[in-house]
Amino acid sequence: MASPRSLALFLLCILAPAPPVPAALLSGGGKPAKAAAGLDMEWRPATATWYGDAEGDGSDGGACGYGTLVDMVPMKARVGSVSPVLFKDGEGCGACYKVKCLDRGICSRRAVTVIVTDECPGGLCAFGHTHFDLSGAAFSRMAVAGAGGRLRDRGQLNVVYRR
Repeated sequence: MASPRSLALFLLCILAPAPPVPAALLSGGGKPAKAAAGLDMEWRPATATWYGDAEGDGSDGGACGYGTLVDMVPMKARVGSVSPVLFKDGEGCGACYKVKCLDRGICSRRAVTVIVTDECPGGLCAFGHTHFDLSGAAFSRMAVAGAGGRLRDRGQLNVVYRR
């Protein structure tokens, strides 16, 4: 079962409005302003892949212990696992991240909000890399309209993320 702390983080993620993203942050110019406690206005580089069904909601449960809660709105289709760098031995459970792909030819300008429900093992997640392994549906939401399949076909993407 999920801890009260991780459930509270999850609710904060869903209910807290996201501030707009200044274009200067994505192009490397300007300095990010300090945000409210717990929010990070600076976009950081990472990689992302997807798992499960192409338009699936993600795994049931995961290392965070949410069980079947991941199949219910508002978590539904917004889950992902993260590398140990972000999972932090379970402290990362319930954390919310905005994740955005960068290829303007296929990626939407908007970020997808994902909730950490699991830790991804080995491979791209190992050796101190920052990596998101997203549900098929969450990964597809980073694409421009109608291009979710083409984006998934790429497999691994360079992305930026923030809390």
